[in-house]
Amino acid sequence: MIKRILLTFFMLALASGLLFAQKKYKGAEYRTKSSFLYGRFEASIKVAGKEGALASFFTYNDSAKGTSEWNEIDIEILGRYKNDVQFNTITPGQSNHVRHQYVNFNPAVDFHTYAFEWTPDYVAWFIDGVEVYRQTGAHIKTLVRSQKLMMNVWNPIYTNWAGVWNDSRLPAFSFYDWAAYYKYTPGIGNYGTGNNFTFDWRDDFNSWDTSRWDKATHTWDGNGCDFVVDNAAFNNGKLVLCLTDKSNLGYVDKISPSLLNVVAIDNTKIQASFSEDIDKTGAEIKSNYLINSVAINSATLLNDNRTVELSVSGFDPSSAHNLIITSGIKDAASPSNTMGMVSKTIVVPPSLTFPLKINAGNNHSPIAYISDKEWTPESNYGFMDGDTTTYTGSIANTAEGQVYLSERHGLAKYFVRVPNGVYRVKLMFAENYFTSVGSRIFDVYVHGQKSISDLDILKEAGRKTALVKTIDNINVTDGLIEIHFAAQVGEPLINGIVVDQISTDVKEGKLLPTNFKLEQNYPNPFNPATVIGYRLASSGNVSLKVYDSLGREVATIVDEEKSQGNYEVTFNVETRRGESLPSGVYIYRLQAGSYSKTKKMILLK
Repeated sequence: MIKRILLTFFMLALASGLLFAQKKYKGAEYRTKSSFLYGRFEASIKVAGKEGALASFFTYNDSAKGTSEWNEIDIEILGRYKNDVQFNTITPGQSNHVRHQYVNFNPAVDFHTYAFEWTPDYVAWFIDGVEVYRQTGAHIKTLVRSQKLMMNVWNPIYTNWAGVWNDSRLPAFSFYDWAAYYKYTPGIGNYGTGNNFTFDWRDDFNSWDTSRWDKATHTWDGNGCDFVVDNAAFNNGKLVLCLTDKSNLGYVDKISPSLLNVVAIDNTKIQASFSEDIDKTGAEIKSNYLINSVAINSATLLNDNRTVELSVSGFDPSSAHNLIITSGIKDAASPSNTMGMVSKTIVVPPSLTFPLKINAGNNHSPIAYISDKEWTPESNYGFMDGDTTTYTGSIANTAEGQVYLSERHGLAKYFVRVPNGVYRVKLMFAENYFTSVGSRIFDVYVHGQKSISDLDILKEAGRKTALVKTIDNINVTDGLIEIHFAAQVGEPLINGIVVDQISTDVKEGKLLPTNFKLEQNYPNPFNPATVIGYRLASSGNVSLKVYDSLGREVATIVDEEKSQGNYEVTFNVETRRGESLPSGVYIYRLQAGSYSKTKKMILLK
């Protein structure tokens, strides 16, 4: 659950423009003068990616007189995550409807297009033109108030949600390349879902358009900064929203990078994490690093541009070691700032024994289960975000009822640090709260793959009944198992996690599948695009086709030779042969050698 418990006077302050007491940090908010009722909102964004801070693109009813009039639709990108985008609608009573959307990219590395459509019947979110999530519940009918379009960067005080902020991460810059608005014009439009939207305006952010936008000057109790005009800057055709201290306002970086932590991944790999993007040339000179009695073979800047992985020989994890950075590390600013000599202790996370059993949501675990804890870069396991609840009574279908009576709900991720190898993960669930099917539905991604879709525990197992989902053949080459929870309805939960080590004999790269499988498409229903995944246990010709309910072929998605492996393909009715397809049920069929499988999907315009 989001921890932004804002007071009523926050809305009054927004409406009146009242200034609050000066705060240590200064952020920025850019907001339209006009309000909008329905439409499609788009922007191209590259976020700061700093833990403890977030960048947003959202609409908000700033004329509300209290929480009973709250209307808000959010895209919030939290810097603590490298592969997550948070969607939310906040409805009257300040009720949150949150989804943590897994993405296969780091939002802080490059620009991506984020959008949402707001209509009387649904709110749908898009990334790079593909719909990834939709809300259609009764709460959507309460989003009836005109809202302003806003973007901001700020540092929440709620560390469980946003992570821990510290001064070493200053300054933080989020970049907005452009933003656009399309009116909701059902039946007569030419853009968006069902061609129900019509272009109204676009701003390429070459300068401050004072006829359309205001720069905000307010704050609220849950915000660690106050917004100032200077921190909404323009540079090279982009809007730059800045989070700074009070002495260095605007798009200016005068601060050298800091070494945040150094962690031993195993006996041969050590990762050093920095406070900001660093220059690749200096980062990859191995003579810039020194560990006493340890040979440094190479230094590689990872894709996040902030982590250097050192390949080492002779590292003894049972002995204390320091990493010394001698010189040459610069940030990516222009002009650059150079870091001085620094030394930091290398953290060796405690080894785990397998099978590893975690009682999620409980700090007082039963025998054989270890207690829950929060994840940090130095941890060997732990959660990110969420709250805990403990229930009473008994749990059916298990001899370990105590584990299922405690839960962590509303969480975004769970991490387990493991030696490289092949693993099996068992996820333990029980529905102890809801009594109606459809009240809690969520997806689970394990190690970047969607492993559980549309899980409704109550529907599948019943109330107060244990349900176990097993994910096999998880190939770990980076020392970390990541479990990502994405809500469809309500909040996801987990009661327990069991990790079994199958093998430590694994090569770099993805484990090849040993069976054929056709996945259920997502999203489903869809319009205009959906993703279909499939696995191939051997190489050969692959055919993936779409048929209507009468068995007539309407599209060929794949028809070619494919190697053994895991695949995902996007079917878009606007760009493929099926562009004139009507709403309805369609069949998609995978043929790979002797393997043949069909599934249904729904096109809903």
